[in-house]
Amino acid sequence: MCGIIGILGKQDVAAQLVDALKRLEYRGYDSAGVATVQNGALGRRRAEGKLRNLEARLGERPLPGATGIGHTRWATHGRPNESNAHPHATARLAVVHNGIIENFRELRAELEADGAAFESDTDTEVVVRLVDRELTRGKLPGEAVAAVLPRLRGAFALAFLFAGYDDLLIGARHGAPLAVGHGDGEMFLGSDALALAPFTDDILYLDEGDWVELDRQGAIIHDAGGFPVTRARQKIQPGAFLADKGNHRHFMAKEIHEQPEVVGRTIAHYVDMAALRVAFADPFPFDFKSLSRLTICACGTAYLAGYVARYWFEKLARLPVDIDVASEFRYREVPMTPGGLALFISQSGETADTLASLRYAKREGQHVLSVVNVATSTIARESDTTAATLAGPEIGVASTKAFTCQLAVLLALAVAAGRARGVLSADEERRIVEAMIGVPSLMTEALKREVDIEHLSRELAKASDVLYLGRGTSFPLALEGALKLKETSYIHAEGYAAGELKHGPIALVDEHMPVVVLAPPGELMEKTVSNIQEVAARGGRIILVGDARAAHEAALDTFATIEMPDVDPIVAPLVYALPVQLLAYHAAVFMGKDVDQPRNLAKSVTVE
Repeated sequence: MCGIIGILGKQDVAAQLVDALKRLEYRGYDSAGVATVQNGALGRRRAEGKLRNLEARLGERPLPGATGIGHTRWATHGRPNESNAHPHATARLAVVHNGIIENFRELRAELEADGAAFESDTDTEVVVRLVDRELTRGKLPGEAVAAVLPRLRGAFALAFLFAGYDDLLIGARHGAPLAVGHGDGEMFLGSDALALAPFTDDILYLDEGDWVELDRQGAIIHDAGGFPVTRARQKIQPGAFLADKGNHRHFMAKEIHEQPEVVGRTIAHYVDMAALRVAFADPFPFDFKSLSRLTICACGTAYLAGYVARYWFEKLARLPVDIDVASEFRYREVPMTPGGLALFISQSGETADTLASLRYAKREGQHVLSVVNVATSTIARESDTTAATLAGPEIGVASTKAFTCQLAVLLALAVAAGRARGVLSADEERRIVEAMIGVPSLMTEALKREVDIEHLSRELAKASDVLYLGRGTSFPLALEGALKLKETSYIHAEGYAAGELKHGPIALVDEHMPVVVLAPPGELMEKTVSNIQEVAARGGRIILVGDARAAHEAALDTFATIEMPDVDPIVAPLVYALPVQLLAYHAAVFMGKDVDQPRNLAKSVTVE
């Protein structure tokens, strides 16, 4: 959500700022802007909409200056127009901001009473005017920022640029990530390593409450109390974060097709292929055998990965699981037995509600295990232990490869728990690990159905409503399929447990209603086929996703079938995720939607 870049460079930086912002487009945005300092004076260009609009402004009116900041904005306060676009500025300073200033109304009232005239509807402008007031009172830039930060409530990251200071950038982090990059006579600020990768492989992450003063020689970091501190620097691989679509039309398509590779990489990381057993490199700082309950918490697609994992943990490890969306969990004041285990799942590792829930669980004396895709993220750093997904950067806002990599890690954890608790025999573990090792090739087989899926998606795109049905682990997968269709095509879709059909949803079924039914092999397949017959009797257009047996059983009742390869039921969610992703993707493409950056959505939700 939003993106920040700051550069203390050796030459004009406006073009570099825009290029860096392009790498942050995956976060979602609706306006963009840059500001620079040249000969002590501030210059600024902003534009509503996509970065190409900002580039056009810069083409018409170039912006010189070797020191600058840039921003992609996802609107929270005020409409997504140029007046509300960042950077916000006075004659003395410019500011870019990720997050929300929760107490902006009272601060704005105070400033207006003091004579300030606001030019935007944003919460960010109160930061600009508060710091400007401190400068008017005679403070130096660092002193002014230090005086204002304690007055701000909320989750935010800030970058400041000052008129008259060609060799200064100031950044601050409170609840939203901010990284510092070290170069050769250059320094950088960015929302994440992806923004900084073209400039440097030497970065550090600010800790909670830190603020930093940058000049071209280095960084002086202050903690929340204002005391100088040092933070660990780390090397990143220079090419690790380069993002391009390859031969694909969209990042989402590329990432769907990357799944055999990245899921295979993730599985290989967590299993001993020779011994056919799950093998985590480091011992867990808790004992699965002593646990009486597991708490899983996440948001969006990550929550649905956790929902699938609930079935696995309870079946393979006989470990009761509570699962909750983080935005609800954090406010329920859940009673937790000290010494329990709380599992948090997040692609970015910066999801605000998930991070807040993690901190609550730690206060309640829980061991904290996180499944994250960004090993340097806040959630990873604040966890007792992490199990990394190895999906690589996921640029498309609608999660695909991160979801299946999360499933791979969660299945490995469930197997490890089952073994530790004495529930899962060595033979059963070997069977499951063999099935896991076979997943990448099964995914490749599933992707071969894409031409048929694309054809079906054109029919799906004509619908105003779609139902997704599944049983067992296919129920949360049905929820995920419906979520993907909503996210990318804006078609209303709902997922249901197939056994709940007659308890209400069947009233929606008519001859215009597509019903996507997930029917992988297993003990519930025949019951799912019975549900198909109930839908068919009401005229519903059934799109069956199942193997040859399911297709044969339901042949008379289906409108169309996506025939899947034979798969062990335990790993079916990983393989069956691909057709529901492709259905959503191709429906959205057929409808002409912005697949990689759907409206109103952001990749990393770092505010409530």
